[in-house]
Amino acid sequence: MSTQPIHPHAEPDRVPRNAEGIAAALEGWRRMEFYRELLAAALEDAEGVLRRWWCEAMLDTDPSGGRFTEAALNGTLPTKSVAEAIARRQAAGLPVE
Repeated sequence: MSTQPIHPHAEPDRVPRNAEGIAAALEGWRRMEFYRELLAAALEDAEGVLRRWWCEAMLDTDPSGGRFTEAALNGTLPTKSVAEAIARRQAAGLPVE
């Protein structure tokens, strides 16, 4: 038996999951801050730094990111309450802890 993701990703990540890919996706001061944190990290913390900055790089390169930012700033971004999110997870049989 093997496990498969519920929603398989047909295309590769926009940002490679390595320091070079992350740095290439970041610009200016953010790239320098990434390198600063990575170089200062203890060996056991380096993976966490890479993971956090990979998420930042993915958000920075999201083609629809500008649209979401604009909607949030305009107050038109759809939202839901925590109670609604919990109810939706429970209905789907997902954990809510």
